[in-house]
Amino acid sequence: MAEGDAGSDQRQNEEIEAMAAIYGEEWCVIDDCAKIFCIRISDDIDDPKWTVCLQVMLPNEYPGTAPPIYQLNAPWLKGQERADLSNSLEEIYIQNIGESILYLWVEKIRDVLIQKSQMTEPGQDVKKKTEEEDVQCEEDIILACQLENSVKALDFDISENRREIEELPPIDHGIPITDRRSTFQAHLAPVVCPKQVKMVLAKLYENKKIASATHNIYAYRIYCEDKQTFLQDCEDDGETAAGGRLLHLMEILNVRNVMVVVSRWYGGILLGPDRFKHINNCARNILVEKDYTNSQEESSKALGKNKKVRKDKKRSEH
Repeated sequence: MAEGDAGSDQRQNEEIEAMAAIYGEEWCVIDDCAKIFCIRISDDIDDPKWTVCLQVMLPNEYPGTAPPIYQLNAPWLKGQERADLSNSLEEIYIQNIGESILYLWVEKIRDVLIQKSQMTEPGQDVKKKTEEEDVQCEEDIILACQLENSVKALDFDISENRREIEELPPIDHGIPITDRRSTFQAHLAPVVCPKQVKMVLAKLYENKKIASATHNIYAYRIYCEDKQTFLQDCEDDGETAAGGRLLHLMEILNVRNVMVVVSRWYGGILLGPDRFKHINNCARNILVEKDYTNSQEESSKALGKNKKVRKDKKRSEH
């Protein structure tokens, strides 16, 4: 390791330790190796009215010659308010190039929230604490973390699929569904081994729009001919229970050797149970369009046979 890199690494570690000591439970380690962290910042710890989640990734060049890569998450933060806050953070970096700035960023955001709290009261929809808001704030992660976690989680070896196909399968994209400013879009790829699942995810995350989605829910089913069983799994990506519902739909439709990813871009209005309806409708539409579905009668017969299904033990950690 170069001397400069070693120095940056030491300074980063010292800053991380200090932030954890200062902010305690507000400070969250998402990926220690990739230096990805999240901190929940409120105007008042005991009675918060306004909250922002600051997610940061520390590049190797920080703090010497590069700033942290960051994302601000809050259901209410948009438009000019988001731009103003981002500009403030970037000004702090420019004024302190070469210095550790995470503490300055956090306290600047807190000052902005306190000023906002003194000037106005949050609206009714912001006051309501719902699982969608919590997911938006706590479990959305920056692009680097999304790619790291989603792909790394599939890094397993399946003995019955030793002869894995190395080629990236073709990926099709469905027609988006929009409801109350939230947009849902399905993506489909034929897969016959877990390695292809990983390759499809990596390819999708190369698309900046897909990578920036609030959630990328997926499920896949692979039929193992030699054992006459299914290898299948799903991922919620922060949208609680959505992956399981998607996989259940695929079981009912009796599809095999296919993967479906549904991207959701949250538009600021809570949809409640309707979001699950849209996720499954997107998936069903593209499965039907690409001729993966059997007739209802064939699906019922297949389910009636009660075939043994083997599930991967993998479940993502949030």
